[in-house]
Parts: sequence; C-alpha cells; structure tokens
Amino acid sequence: MKSSNVVKGKAVLVAPQRAGGWKKGIAIVDFILRLGAIAASFGAAATMGMSDQTLPFFTQFFQFEASYDSFSAFRFFVITMALVAGYLVLSLPFSIVTIIRPHAPGPRLFLIILDTIFLTLATASAASAAAIVYLAHNGNQDSNWLAICNQFGDFCAQTSGAVVSSLVAVVALVLLIIMSALALGKH
Repeated sequence: MKSSNVVKGKAVLVAPQRAGGWKKGIAIVDFILRLGAIAASFGAAATMGMSDQTLPFFTQFFQFEASYDSFSAFRFFVITMALVAGYLVLSLPFSIVTIIRPHAPGPRLFLIILDTIFLTLATASAASAAAIVYLAHNGNQDSNWLAICNQFGDFCAQTSGAVVSSLVAVVALVLLIIMSALALGKH
C-alpha cells in the first residue's frame, strides 16, 4: 500500500505554511498606524501648545492676546494629546511583539483595551477643542460671544490645524481597535 504523498514513485510537494500569515500583515499595519498616530497626536499637542497671537491696541502697553492657556478646553486638549502621544510611543514594543508572535492573544488584548481608553480621551479632548474653535470662528449671537478669528487669524489657523490633527489620531486609533478585534476574533 502506497502513502498518499507518493504517487507512482514520485513525492508530492506540499507548500509549507507561512508563519503568521494575515495576522502578521495586520500587525505590521498596526505598527505603521501607531507611528502615524504618534505624529498626529504629538503634532496636535505641539501646535495647540504653541498657538499664541498678540494684537497691539492703542499703545504698546495695552494689547489683546489669544493663547491656548486662556481656554480650559485647550489646556485639556494639550495635556490629553500629549498623554495619547506618550501612550502610543510606549505601545510600540507591544506592537512589535504582535509582529513577532502574531498568534499570541495577550499583547493584542492588552493593546485593544488601552487603545480604547486612549481613544476615549482623544475623542473627548478633540470634541471640546472643536467646540471652542467653532465659537472662535462663528461666535454665538444668543450669548453675545463674538467671533475672534477676524482679528486673531493666525491663532485660529493654528488651533484649527491642531483639532484636525487630533481627529486624524482619533481615526487611527479607531482603525487600530478594529484591526486588533479582527486579529483576536479570527483563528
């Protein structure tokens, strides 16, 4: 009786299984997305933290100033986005572990839990800063809040850019969570 791998004296070649497969691909994309999210969140924190514009009024001694630290929502934004960037830097070794051991659920589960927590922080700070930026651009007639972007154009451009950058980080974190969930769910 002949073996199933031998047909008429010839061996049938069986393709070797690739270690990791599509989970390794997801882990590599995870690492690259983390690098992008680090850049976006750090850029958002730095841009908002450096947003400052001073307008002279009548004299050099009396000036109007717009700065991020004049708004508590912007201070919250800077602190939170810096924390998100710091977390993402510290998560890089765990992301590397998921590349090396794509079938290990522990590091992936650890990352999905922390990614969810920091996604919540990033979303909250981006939303609060976006509300203030909206008021700066449009004002609110019912509350007698005037739009300040007509006078403080550079300040508004910097804060708007920081909010957009933070929303890029939020989208990257959402994608990281979805990819981790897919990698954990499929065996």
